[in-house]
Amino acid sequence: MSRLLVVYLSAYFLAVVWALVALWSSGIFQRVSPLWIVAALLVAFGLGVLLALVSARPSAFVTHRD
Repeated sequence: MSRLLVVYLSAYFLAVVWALVALWSSGIFQRVSPLWIVAALLVAFGLGVLLALVSARPSAFVTHRD
């Protein structure tokens, strides 16, 4: 994995955690079903991985065979 990909994923997941803490402290989670919270988390993490893979340079995934 390239260093850029790791930095991007770390920053994205940190932003997701920050948003979760903000929603929890404002009391939003008390009004939403846990099923919807889990579904939203899965979508957020999936989007993070997909965006990181799309934004990474193609050379990060190419293996050279000698």
